[in-house]
Amino acid sequence: MPGSACTINTTARLTIGHLALKGRVIAAPMAGVSDQPYRCLARRFGAALAVSEMVSASPQLRHTRKSHQRTNHDGETGPVSVQLLGADPDQMADAARHNITKGADIIDINLGCPTKKVCKRLVGSALMRDEPLVRQILEAVVSASTVPVTLKMRTGWDRNSKNAPAIARIAEEAGIQALSVHGRSRDCRYHGPIDYETIARVKSSVSIPVIANGDIDSPETALQVLRRTGADAVMVGRAAQGQPWLLERIADALEHQSDPGDPALTDKRKTVLTHLEALYDFYGEEQGVRIARKHVQWYAEKLDAKHLLDRRCNEVLTPSMQLDWVGTFFEKVADRKHTDA
Repeated sequence: MPGSACTINTTARLTIGHLALKGRVIAAPMAGVSDQPYRCLARRFGAALAVSEMVSASPQLRHTRKSHQRTNHDGETGPVSVQLLGADPDQMADAARHNITKGADIIDINLGCPTKKVCKRLVGSALMRDEPLVRQILEAVVSASTVPVTLKMRTGWDRNSKNAPAIARIAEEAGIQALSVHGRSRDCRYHGPIDYETIARVKSSVSIPVIANGDIDSPETALQVLRRTGADAVMVGRAAQGQPWLLERIADALEHQSDPGDPALTDKRKTVLTHLEALYDFYGEEQGVRIARKHVQWYAEKLDAKHLLDRRCNEVLTPSMQLDWVGTFFEKVADRKHTDA
């Protein structure tokens, strides 16, 4: 990454509207990942905010099982941030009011999702091609909300239409209280280099807080990104899958300029088992076991030990069997570590 451009204020705190957060590391909203168990885990590991999975603004979907699960904040440490997905200003405003009654302390608007499934409905990052509609949506949601409203977006639709600075100015004029910018266009999806220059342009275009997002996978990278962009905070997404303790490492680095390193293997094992048990409690045993499988794979990948994970772990149907397989896996990892030493 190119040389630094800004000095980091280690005593600074991120303030969104009237809410003063306790740090500058945000756990990103991720479809199929940022559920209530994950958000609670992220907060335990130092995330100042953990944004929910995107929630559809469609009133027809409001009372589905999936929507109820996505808007369940039981046991969640505040402030609670709920991300809304939609393109109808009135529906978005109504969804904001509904989620505020359910406990949302912050409403976040999705202009960042790049998936075909979302964009073909002209929502998510597809909205960045229609700045007048973006203004209508933002104004409607801000007017309807009694809590701060934030916005997550990309640099633009493609490499030739990087209009994030223009949308940032629209957002500030509409009353948005903070912006998160993923440093890629919609066309880039999750591949290719991060465009830190556009994030820096967004930061210089507005006076509200700007949160940098995209490939922040280490404390060193987080520090470099803040220096390069002048952003007020960082948002960590896929890099924390399978290693939620990364959030704590980055938080410590931003506050103390030092990296405490990974926790001990025994502590990682405890975290994994606690996470799986939370999934069983939240979703029920059958669904919880299914959802836990991807997390087990991510934990194994981050431990560089996927080859030690018994393939049958993805076939077990009960929590007790899954926990037993995971316990055996950690024994193998510990044995390998002892042998390597």
